[in-house]
Amino acid sequence: MKRYEDVIGFHGHSCPGLALGYRVALRALKELGERSEDEELVAVVENNSCAVDAVQVMTGCTFGKGNLIFRDYGKQVYTFIRRPSGKSVRIAINWEKPEEAPEEKKIWARYMKGDRSKKLVEFVHDRKAAKTRHILEADEKDLLRVTRGTEMLPPQAEIYQSITCEACGEKVMEPRARIMKGKVICLPCFERKA
Repeated sequence: MKRYEDVIGFHGHSCPGLALGYRVALRALKELGERSEDEELVAVVENNSCAVDAVQVMTGCTFGKGNLIFRDYGKQVYTFIRRPSGKSVRIAINWEKPEEAPEEKKIWARYMKGDRSKKLVEFVHDRKAAKTRHILEADEKDLLRVTRGTEMLPPQAEIYQSITCEACGEKVMEPRARIMKGKVICLPCFERKA
């Protein structure tokens, strides 16, 4: 079983989002069993936050294997499906960050506007570390809302032939190529010439 330190090593630093993804992945594995070596487990993530890095490391679901599916809904929701049974678990983040005092809100606002003074950066790092600890130590019922069920399995990853774009000379997977004026071209070239 991977540890939080492994997740940090992949992501580059510890943060609240990473901790949330770690807790989500732990629960998914508790519900559905082992980490995916190939495509036995599928993860459908509804955001592109730091949490998704933890999901990849912990569950073995990755874009490269085709068993990590991104749906850009902006929601902290993660669905995991075990092949071939279709047994699934949907996990929604239910965590509420601790209330901040008005002075803390002002400091965060300055940070979000680009202020990176030493004192302010230290404050932000301290608060992020405290939130991360809170997430890692929180009772699961205060952190996650879990729904079990059976989901339709997405198709397994397909492997496509690569063809050469006749405009830029770069390889493109066949279903993403377009025909323009009798030439096979990639999407970026198609968009530039359209």
